[in-house]
Amino acid sequence: MGGLALLAKSAGHTVSGCDENVYPPMSTQLESAGIKLVQGWDEKQISLNPDFFVVGNVVSRGNILMEAILRKRLPYLSGPQWLSENILNDKWVLAVAGTHGKTTVSSMLAWILEFGGLDPSFLVGGVPQNFDLSARLTDSSFFIVEADEYDTSFFDKRSKFLHYKAKTVVLNNLEFDHADIFKDLAAIETQFHHFVRTISDDGLIILNEESKSLKRVLGRGCWTPVEFLNNKENGWTSKEISLGKISLFFADQPQGELKLIQNGKHNYSNALAAISAARHVGIPVNSSIKALEGFKGVKRRMELIGELSGIKVFHDFAHHPTAIKCTLEALRISVGQSRIIVVFEPRSNTMRMGVLKNKLLNSFKDADRVFCFSKGAEWDVEKTLKELGPKLSCFGNMNNLVENISGEIKSGDTVLVMSNGNFGGIANTIIDAI
Repeated sequence: MGGLALLAKSAGHTVSGCDENVYPPMSTQLESAGIKLVQGWDEKQISLNPDFFVVGNVVSRGNILMEAILRKRLPYLSGPQWLSENILNDKWVLAVAGTHGKTTVSSMLAWILEFGGLDPSFLVGGVPQNFDLSARLTDSSFFIVEADEYDTSFFDKRSKFLHYKAKTVVLNNLEFDHADIFKDLAAIETQFHHFVRTISDDGLIILNEESKSLKRVLGRGCWTPVEFLNNKENGWTSKEISLGKISLFFADQPQGELKLIQNGKHNYSNALAAISAARHVGIPVNSSIKALEGFKGVKRRMELIGELSGIKVFHDFAHHPTAIKCTLEALRISVGQSRIIVVFEPRSNTMRMGVLKNKLLNSFKDADRVFCFSKGAEWDVEKTLKELGPKLSCFGNMNNLVENISGEIKSGDTVLVMSNGNFGGIANTIIDAI
C-alpha cells in the first residue's frame, strides 16, 4: 500500500494514508515523498473528503474508518484494482509470483532494466537498495510488479495478481503459506491456475522446474510459452564456481559467468529468473550479468545493519520455514565455523498460527544459537522446538530477550534477526547493546 501511495503521488494525486503500525523503512520513504501518515484508524479521516479511498487487505469489517465509509456510501476500491485501472493499462507488465523470492527477483529485474536503459516503473514489496524506493512511476512501457497470491481485500477475495494483466511472468516456487486465508496448498494452486489463465499467448511464463506444485498448476492448462529454471534440456541452470560466483547455462549451453554479492542456491535461481524475464523484453544476457554484478540487494533481505567489535548484525524477512532454512544454509557457507546467532520472531500469520511449526526444527540446523521471541505465537514455541536443546532460548519479554542476547554475543559472531515485521527495532537495540 505504501508503494501504491508513491505511485499515486507520482501520477499527480494528493495522497495521505493511515495504518495500524507505521514504521521505517516505508514510513520514512512516504514522508520524504510528502505523503502524510496517520497512526491508527479514525473516522475523522473522512473529513479529508477524498475522491476515493484505496483499501488495503489489512482492513476488515469492523474497522472504524471502513465502517464509516460504508455507512456514508463513499467511493472505495482495492489497491490492486486501482493499480490495474490507473497505471497498468498501457504497460508491458512483468510480474514475479511465488512463495519465496518475489521481492528479490522483482528488484533484480528492475535493476537489470534500469541498467539496460529502459527506465522501468516498478512496485516491489521491499526497498531495493539500488533505488532506495519501493515504487516508481516513469514514462517507460515496462512495469515490474511483485505479484502476491494473498487475497485482494475484504470485498474481493481473488488473489492480487489476477488484477495485473501480466505479459512476462515468473513463477518462482510454490509452497503452503497464508494459512489465515488458504485451507491447503491445493487452494493456492487454484489461484495460480487462475493467474496462468490470464496470461496472453504472446507472453512468457518462467517456471521453476523444481517445484512440483507449479508443475501441477501448469498441468491444469497453459496457453502461454514456458521457459524453465533449473532444467538442463530446455531451460536455465547455474553451476557454482566459487562463493557467490556461478556459470550460467541455457539448454546446457554456456551463457557467461556472474558474481553476486549474495550466495546460495536460492539466490542463484533468483538471478536466473530475472535474467530470463529481462531477455523476454530484449535485454541481452551479458547486459543482465553486468547489471546483477552491481545489484546491492534489498533492505531487510539479509541486510547488514551494523558491524562493530567483530560482530555482524543482519536483518532478514524470514516469513516461512523454507526461507529461514535457505538463508541459514547460505550464511553458514559464508561464515564457515563462526557462530551464527538467530533472533527469531514468528510474526507472519502462518508462523504465528503455528501451521508450519514442525518444519522449523530443520530450518534452524545451521544456527549455533536460537533466541525466540514467543509473545504473540498461538503455539508453544519452547515445547515444539525443544529438540534444539541448549541452543534454544525463548522469551516473552523483549527486555529479557535483548539482555540475554547481549550477554552472550562475542567478537566473531554473526547475529541474524529474522522477522517479517519491525520486531520492535531489536536489530538496532542489539547494535546499541554491543
